[in-house]
Amino acid sequence: MNTDQHLRWAITTDLIELRGRVATLATEAGLGGHRLNDLVTVVNEAVINVLEHGGGEGVVEIWYDSEGLTVEVTDSAGTLQPQDIHRSRPSATTPRGFGLWLMGQLCDEFSISQMVGRSRIRLRMSLAQAPR
Repeated sequence: MNTDQHLRWAITTDLIELRGRVATLATEAGLGGHRLNDLVTVVNEAVINVLEHGGGEGVVEIWYDSEGLTVEVTDSAGTLQPQDIHRSRPSATTPRGFGLWLMGQLCDEFSISQMVGRSRIRLRMSLAQAPR
């Protein structure tokens, strides 16, 4: 396994290309099956959040080591905060918030950090096949 792989690119509205890039690197890292699909889904959700709520601009970074694969999605608005993480499933009558909840359900690690003018979602998947 090549552990030096690190990709970084600007967010665009081309979600097909995004999903392809994430799937390619995650597969190279050794992620497969439903965990690969879970990662592609949550990264897609994070990027949609940037496009709709995070200033419309940002960066995706993805890398892996022998233990896991990490994706960071940074926006240009900086309004997302750590307390926005949903620990319980949002109500069916709530029109928003499922993406953040889903990230917490599907990833082994999920965090939000806030810097001046930016917010960052960090998603991590273990490469060990641990049950969820």
